[in-house]
Amino acid sequence: MLNRAALIVRPAAPFLAWAKSLDDSGAVPNPAGEQTVYLIPGFGTEQESKDLLRLVHAEVFARELDSWHTIEADWPEDRSFAAFQKWFHVELHSVVEDICAAPLEDDE
Repeated sequence: MLNRAALIVRPAAPFLAWAKSLDDSGAVPNPAGEQTVYLIPGFGTEQESKDLLRLVHAEVFARELDSWHTIEADWPEDRSFAAFQKWFHVELHSVVEDICAAPLEDDE
């Protein structure tokens, strides 16, 4: 078991409306499709999970926006925690198991 937790965010209505507003093709992310899984510090209690989400929300928000549209000037100005909670459906998982034989590597 890794000393990490997993965070999955799925786009909600405000994100989808923003994505749709960027061009007239009608292309938007698929909330039911595959999403990025973020490894975050582990947590033990519900309060710790809420505190961690508050701590990482700005980076996750920026990464999600950047994954759809890289021009920051077009990103929403309000990227507060309250906005994050409206723009994304969040899943937190406290148990992360690594069943691969190969060591973890970072592509970046």
